[in-house]
Amino acid sequence: MFSGISSLFSNPMGFLTELLYRIPLVLVALSFHEWAHAYAAYRLGDPTARNLGRMTINPFAHIDPMGFLTLLLFRFGWAKPVPISTRYLKNPRKDELIVSLAGVTTNLLLAFVSMGIFYAFVFTTGVNEMGWQIFTTFFFLNVSLCVFNLLPIPPLDGYHVAQCLFLRSSNGYRFFSFLDQYGYIILLVLLFSGVLSTIMSPMVDGIVYAMQSVYNAIFSLLGLL
Repeated sequence: MFSGISSLFSNPMGFLTELLYRIPLVLVALSFHEWAHAYAAYRLGDPTARNLGRMTINPFAHIDPMGFLTLLLFRFGWAKPVPISTRYLKNPRKDELIVSLAGVTTNLLLAFVSMGIFYAFVFTTGVNEMGWQIFTTFFFLNVSLCVFNLLPIPPLDGYHVAQCLFLRSSNGYRFFSFLDQYGYIILLVLLFSGVLSTIMSPMVDGIVYAMQSVYNAIFSLLGLL
């Protein structure tokens, strides 16, 4: 959980070396995540994010300083939420759900593709230590972003998914009003206490196992395993 911070003090040079390749990977993962939200909204009729310059893979349009810092140090983080105007959407509840899930779906696709490229190199030219670190970091970064963002806590995507599904009940309104007030505090407590890692680990492991199983089956059929 605190591997980033612990390595900063125990191995400063190793930490700085990791940052050199980790920062670009973080920016790519976050940029595609937020672009996917904006693109999905635009395709569903909402030009708000596009008009505000958020339908881009330029990372500087999306960075939230606190979210970026926690992503570097704790492997979990967030970007600035993409603005959505539901008045442009034909079916607001359904369309907002699609927009909310677009980012995590993109991270899953990036993870799946990066694993495929890694396997391809392993079975052809081979992968050196730096290549292995880059591919595995990018893979786990995207899987972690996907799982983390599905948590029903603001400002994460899972919060908006939960709103789309449960907001109409009276209990739902009270629950989401509470989260609107204390969501950031709850998120930081979970992050610094280590509880977040405990919650996420089984889900991350499950996704990794599923993707490995798919590629193992593919390469077995090709006679490479």
